[in-house]
Amino acid sequence: MAERVFSLPALPRVPSGAGRLLPAATMVVAALIAVVPVRAPGYAALTPAFSLMAAYHWTIYRPDLLPPAILFAVGVAEDLLTGGPVGVTALLLLVARAAVLNNRRYFVNRGFAFVWAGFTILASIGMLGLWAVHCALDLTILDFRSTLFRTALTIAGFPVASFLVGRAQRALIGPRPIGAR
Repeated sequence: MAERVFSLPALPRVPSGAGRLLPAATMVVAALIAVVPVRAPGYAALTPAFSLMAAYHWTIYRPDLLPPAILFAVGVAEDLLTGGPVGVTALLLLVARAAVLNNRRYFVNRGFAFVWAGFTILASIGMLGLWAVHCALDLTILDFRSTLFRTALTIAGFPVASFLVGRAQRALIGPRPIGAR
């Protein structure tokens, strides 16, 4: 029996230095947006996972430009800036990258609704995992409602983040691979 081969479009070479740095730059900007102080009570606990949005986008469309070391560095920096347990966000980003990379072939040539559905699943599992890790580290059961609300904000904010990152990608790197929407 012949094994079925799934091929992905070849990723074109990025001619500009700015284009090669774009994924890392968007990860840094996403982390900074997440830590900017907002004068709203309880906002810090409900901040959407902007860095997860950027990591998901780049892992689907240009994983070659976003190495795991960048995700680790951004995750640790975000944890240090927010005062959270160091390494938790880095772990989330690296696990998310691995999960998306293993299933990338299903997302590359699909419409946005399918990509968003994949992000919804990833964000839900990721936020549940973060909640569980924080509960284990604090040795208590934390309020799950804030996790649900943060998950909803993250999922709802993904279309805007994906649009902005996609526009930057097309401007500095060029179009997404053939067939990708």
